[in-house]
Amino acid sequence: MRDTTSASLDALAAEAATGALTGERGVFYLAAGRVVHVESAHTPGLGVLLTRGGALAEDGWWEAVDRDGARHRVGRRLVDSGRVAAGALEVCHLGALFDAAYFALAHDPRAHRFRPGAAHWLGALRPVPVATVLRESRRRRDLLHEIWPDPLVDVAPLARVPGARATALPARRARVLDRVDGVRTAADIAEDLAFRTYHTLVELRRLAADGLVTTAPRVPARPGPAAPDPCGTAWDDPDAALLRRLRDALEAL
Repeated sequence: MRDTTSASLDALAAEAATGALTGERGVFYLAAGRVVHVESAHTPGLGVLLTRGGALAEDGWWEAVDRDGARHRVGRRLVDSGRVAAGALEVCHLGALFDAAYFALAHDPRAHRFRPGAAHWLGALRPVPVATVLRESRRRRDLLHEIWPDPLVDVAPLARVPGARATALPARRARVLDRVDGVRTAADIAEDLAFRTYHTLVELRRLAADGLVTTAPRVPARPGPAAPDPCGTAWDDPDAALLRRLRDALEAL
């Protein structure tokens, strides 16, 4: 396909297509013209958010993948087995979907190919209209631009600005800054902390606007410790209310 990713998604939605649309920064999985999942290398997967965040034991996650991955029913297995409440899984999944879509739609690159009939192993939890995905991605892009207009912060290795002093930072922002080491990218920091990537981007752009963080040359990455994620434990996630409203709006369609 030679159209941009957004144009291709619009066309597939109009056709009520089912399959996987692959672009430069991510893959969109559709069912009957709606987005059921998005994957991007720039965001932690749903399994990382659930297991590192404490909402689900790692063995429970892999058991569901092993048993029902081939049948595209991993999400249903998690709910039916009582390992995760349906509402909590849907909200966390919506967050992961919109995070990945933001990166997959960045700069609206051309789509590479569409695989008709391809389905994601997670299954369809809460299909989202293409228009909603595109609108939410634009909203996030505009908000991040208002905070700090350099999109390289989203993808480049990040370093602290020499001599800059951080005082009285909010707890989440301070934890993000602690992981800025000249090596990690926003995606690395989000996975390390098991935070939602979008929230990590917000904090990093605020740190950049405050003169505390800048981009740095990439060097080999090293692993770091994980920490609890509000998406998986408590509802202190500032975007959770928005995601619940989106879910409720989708239910009303």
